[in-house]
Amino acid sequence: MSKIYKADLHIHTCLSPCGDLKMSPKNIIEQVLKNNIEIIAICDHNSAKNIPAVIRAAHNKNVCVIPGMEISTIEEVHILALFENIEFANEMEKLVYENLEGLNDPDLFGMQVIANEFDEVEGFEEKLLIGSVNLSIEQVVDYIHKFNGLAIASHIDKQHYSIISQLGFIPENLQLDALEISKNLDQTETKLIMSKYSRFPFLKNSDAHFIEDLGNVFNEFLIEQPTFEEIKKALQGEAGRKVNIGRVM
Repeated sequence: MSKIYKADLHIHTCLSPCGDLKMSPKNIIEQVLKNNIEIIAICDHNSAKNIPAVIRAAHNKNVCVIPGMEISTIEEVHILALFENIEFANEMEKLVYENLEGLNDPDLFGMQVIANEFDEVEGFEEKLLIGSVNLSIEQVVDYIHKFNGLAIASHIDKQHYSIISQLGFIPENLQLDALEISKNLDQTETKLIMSKYSRFPFLKNSDAHFIEDLGNVFNEFLIEQPTFEEIKKALQGEAGRKVNIGRVM
């Protein structure tokens, strides 16, 4: 039997150089539980290193953690990649790392903290996660689908790092599974964008980099259970599943 689940499918951890250090696995789970968010996706920039710790922090708690990543293509377009398990996320990370050049400068870009489920520092990622991979947007989307994932264009209304800002349009043949709009877009602008790109389902997530942003916006999924497969069915409008875009609190 279907019910409504609250979902925020774009959350960064302290691994992202632009993420606050308080965005640690345990802190994230505690905060989303306070705000009654039942499904989250961890989407750090170009890396999946902190996902296992978030999954362990959520063990026996009422929150489903979907493995994800926010990949920056060679065109500097941000694409959310969501996967049904950590194995597929790790395969995507391996591919991303093979095509990601440069080393991080913590003083310039921020620390890239790998943490465990107790919020203890395990190490630091040296790769330049804020950079872009040497893969086109078409290649990134194709690889996401190869690993049975969902490819979602991030914050398409933003003036930087969005498919609209970088390309000026959404290619007709690009097999995106959904479009994300940023949480601060007003109702009138939201309706205009949704009307223009009505062939796609839409999401509005927190894109949280700071702990206080968690739970400020969420999507409502009408699904049978809080799983990746049910979310996929909802985005495809399959068997009565559906999604209503982000409610901002």
